[in-house]
Formats: sequence, C-alpha cells, structure tokens
Amino acid sequence: MRPGADWRKRYSSKLVSAAEAVSGIRRGQRLFIGSGAAEPLALVAALAHRGEELADNQIIHIRSLGVAPYAEPHLSDRFRYNTFFIGDSVREAVATGLADYTPIFLSEAPRLFRQGKAPVDVALIQVTPPDHAGFCSYGVSVDIVKSAAESATTVVAEINPLMPRTLGDSFIHTDRIHLMVENEMAIPELTLSPPDEVALRLGRHIAELVEDGATLQIGIGTIPDSVLLELTNHRDLGVHTEMLSDGVIQLIEKGVITGARKTLHRGKVVTSFALGTRRLYEFIDDNPMFEFYPNEYSNDPFVIAQNRTMVAINAALEVDLTGQVCADSLGTYFYSGIGGQVDFIRGAARSERGRPIIALPSTAFVDGQRVSRIVAMLKPGAGVVTSRGDVHYVVTEYGAVDLHGKSIRDRALALIHIAHPDFREELMRVARQRKLVYADQVVAPDVGLPELEELESDFLSHSGVPVHFRPIEPTDEPLLQELFYRSSEKTIYLRFFSHLKAMPHRRAQQFVAIDYQSHLALVGTVAEGERQVIIAVGRYHLDPATNWADCAFMVRDDWQDKGVGRYLLGRLIEIARNRGIEGMSADVLVENTRMMHVFHLCAPGPIQSRFEEGAYHISFSLEPGEHHHS
Repeated sequence: MRPGADWRKRYSSKLVSAAEAVSGIRRGQRLFIGSGAAEPLALVAALAHRGEELADNQIIHIRSLGVAPYAEPHLSDRFRYNTFFIGDSVREAVATGLADYTPIFLSEAPRLFRQGKAPVDVALIQVTPPDHAGFCSYGVSVDIVKSAAESATTVVAEINPLMPRTLGDSFIHTDRIHLMVENEMAIPELTLSPPDEVALRLGRHIAELVEDGATLQIGIGTIPDSVLLELTNHRDLGVHTEMLSDGVIQLIEKGVITGARKTLHRGKVVTSFALGTRRLYEFIDDNPMFEFYPNEYSNDPFVIAQNRTMVAINAALEVDLTGQVCADSLGTYFYSGIGGQVDFIRGAARSERGRPIIALPSTAFVDGQRVSRIVAMLKPGAGVVTSRGDVHYVVTEYGAVDLHGKSIRDRALALIHIAHPDFREELMRVARQRKLVYADQVVAPDVGLPELEELESDFLSHSGVPVHFRPIEPTDEPLLQELFYRSSEKTIYLRFFSHLKAMPHRRAQQFVAIDYQSHLALVGTVAEGERQVIIAVGRYHLDPATNWADCAFMVRDDWQDKGVGRYLLGRLIEIARNRGIEGMSADVLVENTRMMHVFHLCAPGPIQSRFEEGAYHISFSLEPGEHHHS
C-alpha cells in the first residue's frame, strides 16, 4: 500500500497488545528479533509466554543484551535460536548445542535476508513513534534490522517514545508495519568501568597511530574508550563505524570530532547502531550530525575505503606469531563472532593512508591463571577471523607493530616483543624451535616498558623535518642494517675505526639486543613514504666499576649538519645524568672534527682529552664541579 496522508487511520487500526501481536505466529515460522538495545522486550516476553503453543520456530538475532528466554533449555523444542554474533546471554546455549551460530561478515548478513537464504516470516522490531509523515525511525539499531524488516512477510513493531529518533537510512513507514504495540520502556543501557592502566597504555599506543583529520572506526569497551581519552588533542577527526558508544560525546563537545576533513559524508558521524547510556541516546536523538545506515552500507569495505586516512580499531582474543588473528572463539568454544572486523580491516587497508589495527591486552586470565594472548600457535579449533594476509597493525600495552608485508621472521620477532615480558622467553624458544627466527635470536625483556617509553622525544631538525627519538629495539635490526648500507665509507670508518664492509645478523644483533641499563641506545627515525627509517643512532656503555659511560653516535650522511647529532648526544647526556652516571668518555678520530665539535657543544663542563694513536680520548664529568676522569 502506498504511504499517504491518511496513514493515521491505518495506524490506529493496527494497534494491539503484545499478546495479540504475537498470536498469529505459527509453528515452523522463521522469526527475526531486533538487535541490541532496540530489542523489542515486550514482544519477546509475549513470544516466550506462547512458547508451549509453538514448535520448531527458528529465531534469527544478533547481539542479544538482556534475558533470552527463547534460548532456555525447556524451550529447545519450541525455538531454535540462531545468532550472527554471540552475546553473553546465549553463549552457553550455543556451547551446549541448544542454539546455533552463523559466522558471517556483517556487511554480507543483510544479503541473506534479501536473497532469501535466510527467509524471515515475521520480524519483531522496536521503533520510534511515527513523525508527521508516518515514518518511524529504527532508533539505536539499524544494522541488520532494516534489511530483515524489509524482507519479512510480516512486520510487528513495538512503538516506544523513549527510543531516540536517529537519522540517515533509518526509517520505515507505518504502512509497512502490520501490527504495532505501544510500549514505553527504558532503552537498555550499557555502562562500562573506567579503563585500567593496561587499557590506557593500549589507548596511548593506538592514538599515536591516528593522524589529525583521520576517520575512525571505534568499538564499544574499555579499550575504545581509552583510545578516545587519548585523542583530546587531535583535530578534525571523523567517525565511520559499525557501533557507537558514549565516548564520542566528549570529543564532539570538545571540537575534536568534527568530520570536517572526511572524504565521505563530510561532517557526519556514520554508524549502524548505538549502545551506551541514556546520555548517549539523548545526544543522538534527532541529531543531524549522526547518520545511521544498515550494515550492507556502513560495513561495505568499498564504502569504508572511500574515507581517506581510515583508522579501523578492532579487538582480538589471541594472535599467533605468524599474524593470524582469532576473534570469535576460544579454541573450539565459540565466544562472539566475526562481526565487522574483516569488513573494516579490509576497508581501512584500501583507504588512502588507512591504518587497520588489531588491539588486545597482552594477557588474559583463564581458570585463575594468567596466559599470553600473543601465542606461538592458536588454540586447537580456534578460528582465524583476520588472516595473515589481512593483518596490519597489532597493538598491546607494550607497543604497536606493523606486520603487513613483513616476513614470518619479522612478524614473530615483532610480536614477541609486544607480548608480556613474562612470556617472551618461552615464545622465543618455540619460535627458534620452529625456525621462525634466527637460531641465536635473543629476547629483550624490557622493550615496551613504561620507563623506556619515557625516554622517547621529538626534535625538529634544521631542515624542518621532525625526527622521533626512542630506545632501540630488536626489531630495528633490518633498519640498522639499512642505515649502515646507506652511509658512506667515510662515515662508517669514523664511527667504527675500520672500513667495515658488512653488517650481518650476528653483528647487528649485538647493537639492537641491549639491556637498556648498562647499555642504552637511542635511534632517530623519520618518515620516508609510509615507513619509518633510522637516520641516527647513539649509545653508551656503562662501566659499573667506575660509574662512567663510554658513548658514540652516528648520523646518516644526508642528515648531518642538521642538528641531529647534537640533539642525540644531548639526550644521551641528559638520560645518563638522570640515572646517576658520573661522567662520559669517547674515542674520536683526529679527522672527525664534526664529532669533536658536537662533544664540545654538548658537554656540561670542561672536556679532558689525550691523544693516542690517531684518536683523541675525551672525557667529561656529568656532576657539577667535577671535571676530571682518568
């Protein structure tokens, strides 16, 4: 029937009680129930009440939040529950075989309804009251609800004035609804605990990967919230996501999320569903900044990729040393679902300057014991959601690594060093045993610890290019080798006092595998295209017997005379002094006038020197009033 001005009369004729609304459901029919916070609770309760009268009714659902009476064991002959994403209330039912799980990309789930692969006889949904033209908004959940309702033979809707009216592709006309139940019931809310220190550290690492003007896909949970907390100094961020929670409100109010630089739906926050507190529901109500779309659009990788600098942040249960990501199961135990992870990982990967991110705490507690979530091998029966070929960034509280285009050896080494330090030795032992890494590969247990992160700093070179300084890491071995081979023979000779021709693994590992206490090395990195390269390295070795440190540094030829060496030596001196080291010394070839000049500029006091066999041995105190070292 074509929507018309007299829709109000037809609306009134369709109003019934919840019991009447479900009374026409017949045995064997396939039912769809609205998603998440938009689940029509009154209709669900009425349906469960009719359970003894029904038989073999399949229920299709996603993200059940509240009680799921249709999945109770005593109704197993009446209802067969089938979910595209396993929620807390039905997890045990799936595990015990009383309910089904259908793994599918959310972008493709609506097609199951439209193509008739998952036919829907009756759709039970919850919507807002109609507007002046008779259109009801799907409210907080458009996701797969819209396609299910449009594909269903019969649509039964709970009309709730407390449901926020969301805009976008989010409407159904009352003429498309067959029966309606007016019910004023609070929309289910989700309140999260404040992020703990692990989540905050994860959030900081992820935020460092987000550029000004980026478009974000963010989820719901403590990690996404911690990321949002770390973005308060960013500018003109956009949002194109599957789900939305309270965390975006503060960034919108602070003017951080504006969407001003978005290349698709400029100025709009695009999502498919919202789940949070009453504050969020009130904020999105009739707010034109928010546009809700069904999953076949919001999660379409080709649509996502149209957002330039798309940053997709997704969670995982465990990641193996080759980069395989398990996100829906704990071994053979199905825990959640594929969801939109692959949709957004692939969309962000195809976005100009996009960054797909998998984030997970380094450990979890299983049966009261702490286990690593970076694992040598996925648990038997575990499913791979994001494949080795799709994975890009993996982030834990110990750092962020980019695996895309990297060898298995590079991946294993990188992942071991963002695993929890307590598990690194065992992971490395297995990696060596499986020939994933060099047979003599060693572990640096302190990589990623907060005290090392505090040593990071930034410097604006004389040429105006920013240089980031940080402690060296084992994964820097190929970058250090690249620095060696991109440096002139003269620079190599002045640094190593010999005409070195090669920097093989056995030698390079000695420079990158350090203890960060008696031996500290800092590297300066710059962006070259989409990658970071090392253009300078400086280090000191502490002699515990004297509490003096021997130091040296090297700057790539094309970066010399730009202030890099002076800044690097100054940082080493500053760190050494803060650690209580009394003084520093160095050997400088007589022809290395540049390095000698830098030492004279940076030394906090007078330099003592003596000439021996073509080189100066220089020393200077780091303590006020102390100027001599023999």
